[in-house]
Amino acid sequence: MTPLIGLTAYREQARWGVWDTRADLLPEVYARAVEAVGGVPVLLPPTTHPSVEEAARLVVSRLDGLVISGGADVSPHQYAAEPHPRTRGWRDDRDTWEIALLDAAEERVLPVLGVCRGMQVMAVRAGGTLEQHLPDEVGHEQHGPSPGEFGEVGVRLASGTRLASLVGDRSVEGLGVRCHHHQAVREHPGFAPVAWAEDGTLEAMEAPGARFCVAVQWHPEMLADVGLFAGLVEAARR
Repeated sequence: MTPLIGLTAYREQARWGVWDTRADLLPEVYARAVEAVGGVPVLLPPTTHPSVEEAARLVVSRLDGLVISGGADVSPHQYAAEPHPRTRGWRDDRDTWEIALLDAAEERVLPVLGVCRGMQVMAVRAGGTLEQHLPDEVGHEQHGPSPGEFGEVGVRLASGTRLASLVGDRSVEGLGVRCHHHQAVREHPGFAPVAWAEDGTLEAMEAPGARFCVAVQWHPEMLADVGLFAGLVEAARR
């Protein structure tokens, strides 16, 4: 079978050709990564359906796998925190939609991959909290050096984990990744921590058990190694 993989998308003001209007969009590298490992991608923009939960169950019933994509900050109100001065631009509609999709995916035991913001949404949905401005904690901006640029970060993996099996068990020499985030997961109930940056920042987590439920703070779609997407598509195929 060829798995159908849902990719959550932005709803933003955008310009192309002669148009300058609201659009549903996502960088094409996500879809390319899914296609490269044998899946068919479909975009999932925030819904205006009267019942977000019903819409999420309907969508998930037609999917074989789900990617919670990168994007804007998660609203601090989702984890009962006051906004940090550098926390801005959150999208309540997207937070609500992605949490509903994760609820529906759990009901169906659907394979899930969280990317950057996606990892943060997964942690918050589970009752966790976020570091709202990581440079305050680590003293540098290597994880997100400037707007529109990726940081190069070395990551140490926990050996014997699902993540290590997907990207190659590099728990000793480490893994080089590309990331762009100024927030990070602080608490993650129900998930095991499985990768850390050199400064101690949590860079990946996974749920225990047989279900594929993995989240990374970096952007695997930006690397030639698409092991995480391959793992998601294989789990969806099964």
